[in-house]
Amino acid sequence: MIEFTALPDLALRALGGSVIAANDESFAEKESLIRPGRPGFRPHTFGAKGQVYDGWETRRRREPGHDWALVRLGMPGVIRGVVIDTAWFKGNYPPHASVEACEAEGHPTVAELEAADWVEIVPMSDLKGDAEHFFEVSGERRHTHVRLNMFPDGGIARLRVHGEVRPDLSVYEGLGLDLAALENGALVTACSDEFYSSPNNAISPGLARHQAEGWETARRRDGGNDWLVIRLAGPGIVRLAEIDTTNLVFNAPAEVSVTGSADGVTWFPLLPRTRLLPDTRHRFRVTDAPEAAYARVDIHPDGGLARIRLHGFLTEG
Repeated sequence: MIEFTALPDLALRALGGSVIAANDESFAEKESLIRPGRPGFRPHTFGAKGQVYDGWETRRRREPGHDWALVRLGMPGVIRGVVIDTAWFKGNYPPHASVEACEAEGHPTVAELEAADWVEIVPMSDLKGDAEHFFEVSGERRHTHVRLNMFPDGGIARLRVHGEVRPDLSVYEGLGLDLAALENGALVTACSDEFYSSPNNAISPGLARHQAEGWETARRRDGGNDWLVIRLAGPGIVRLAEIDTTNLVFNAPAEVSVTGSADGVTWFPLLPRTRLLPDTRHRFRVTDAPEAAYARVDIHPDGGLARIRLHGFLTEG
């Protein structure tokens, strides 16, 4: 079983997540909850509302109740684990927190979400200050939103919602799509090396803004080559391979090859070993390819890729 923190953060802002509401954000804004990266802190940086925190912080509650923040997942899916991080909140962290989740189709408003069927995925749990708290989540239900509750008030730096992407692909019926896209349900299931960055970066939405937003390996000294295996969004026919080395100026691979498989055991060529240029988006037509459920991308000998796109058509509903 994959450790849940190795799965994509479904709530991450860079993957389309949004903190759409909070009952209070007097000291620090709710949007910080889903920012990429570790929370930062600079002591003695005071603004009009007090010490500046890289997190979400509410006022001191003087009445019964608790504070909450509502997050729309950037990628709906089955939640496998939650991380609540109180980094840098030492005298102002909440002593307890819980998390609820729901599935709401379309584009519901905050008011419409109040009537949704919410289920508790993390029961009220004790928190410590300046610490990461890991909670495994069971169940196979698909969720589109989560609600973070803290009791009674205080500050939380980050909320991470790790899981398996379960998109609604019915919108692509009769159309082509990127079979290797994380947001369409694809996932990197094996990789030779992820020394500098996660291989799932290579199938993330959008364009990489810098090297850290792609996949980059260590320098090989053994004469071999690096590779990754992608479980595609579903069985399909690949028609176009896009291999993007943007931002990789002195560490792009020299060559790339792509193979496909229907079962993850027997492999066939999709793209023969082909020269790559640094800092370039390459597009290659794929002809007469059989149905594939997996793709393996080999880079020769090492280096990095900003993005991998495998455009084609699903062969199953």
